[in-house]
Amino acid sequence: MMKSSILLGLIVAVFVQGAAAQTKIPADKITKILVSAKRGDVVVLDDFLTMDFPKISYDKTVVPGPQYIISDDPEYIRIPEAIAMQESVDPGAVRLYVYNVNGVKEPQKIPRKITAVIKNMGKENMHLRMLRYSSQKPSLNYFHIGKQGLYDYFTSYVENHVRTVKPGEVIAIDEQLEENVVLYDELVHGFYEFVVDQPGLISVLQTSPEKDGPNAFHEIDTIIPFSHVNAGRGIFPISNYKVTNKDIVDTKDGVSQLIVADGEDDPWITGTIGDRKEFAKNAGNYGVLYNTHIKWKSTDGKGLALITWNCRSADNQWCGGMGLTMEMFDQEGNKSVIQYPSNQLVTKAAPEAILLGVYKPDPTKDIQEINFTYSPPGASCLPTPLILVPIDLVK
Repeated sequence: MMKSSILLGLIVAVFVQGAAAQTKIPADKITKILVSAKRGDVVVLDDFLTMDFPKISYDKTVVPGPQYIISDDPEYIRIPEAIAMQESVDPGAVRLYVYNVNGVKEPQKIPRKITAVIKNMGKENMHLRMLRYSSQKPSLNYFHIGKQGLYDYFTSYVENHVRTVKPGEVIAIDEQLEENVVLYDELVHGFYEFVVDQPGLISVLQTSPEKDGPNAFHEIDTIIPFSHVNAGRGIFPISNYKVTNKDIVDTKDGVSQLIVADGEDDPWITGTIGDRKEFAKNAGNYGVLYNTHIKWKSTDGKGLALITWNCRSADNQWCGGMGLTMEMFDQEGNKSVIQYPSNQLVTKAAPEAILLGVYKPDPTKDIQEINFTYSPPGASCLPTPLILVPIDLVK
């Protein structure tokens, strides 16, 4: 994890064109704040943050990826023994996002098990090869789980983990979920990518801690009806996007912002639910990866600071915090996976922002790129604006 900014040790001056007229914070104060902060730090920018910064127009193209399944409807599983999500998958790659809570409180609160299983629906042995694996201990700290879950997914690379499933056999996809005891209101968070070579039936179910998932699957005959709330559930043909800006960002034009996963400029992905193929949407595009490439130039010699903030904090009690994890790539393509913020669990509300990175102009290049992978952070409200602030660097 990068703990220092490339600006440290420099004397800088900052000039924010376009934003200065609509914000009260002095330019030299922005300079001081950004210079003293480390990458990932929460910074306080009084009277600066707004949703009115000009939006960066972009092209969004679908990148071939796995079949994508999400289980978040219902988020709170109120029935002690039930299937909360069930979808069929074809042979090939699968991404599965489990986001469910033990919500049993009638007639009393009881511990449960929430697990994901797969049944081999083919006529030959299925080989399940795990590619990426992220499994969190059940917790009441949803923000921590959301950040850590993405971090583990981005940093994981599973080798030689192949399991054989006989025709008709059911196995647990994540053996760790089989060991967990989930108390009332605790969140179960799993994020997986794997390959199968036979058709399969994937189910997320809740049962008693004493039962194993595969046996419970054969006993449970209740599939909870969907309600089209929370992020949703179902299977989706889109799992990855490539985002590129249409017009090159020029530092001389002032502050700008990239907005994805807002449901308007960037619509929610759609798919189907269950055997009847009823309409499904992922309200938040949670679990979708945005491979982002921002082309920029510095005709005035300035650099760029990339920041974000929790623009939804005033909406309701569930939007009071925001944390995320991103893959960041340097000019040589080297990857760093960083949890934001790095110096505390979440950012709360304006005037707080998170410094995601600082980019110095390269005088040998007319056009440069800022490259990162963004995925809407679980447990956080959306969108999370990605704001580019021009900064004047002076040695």
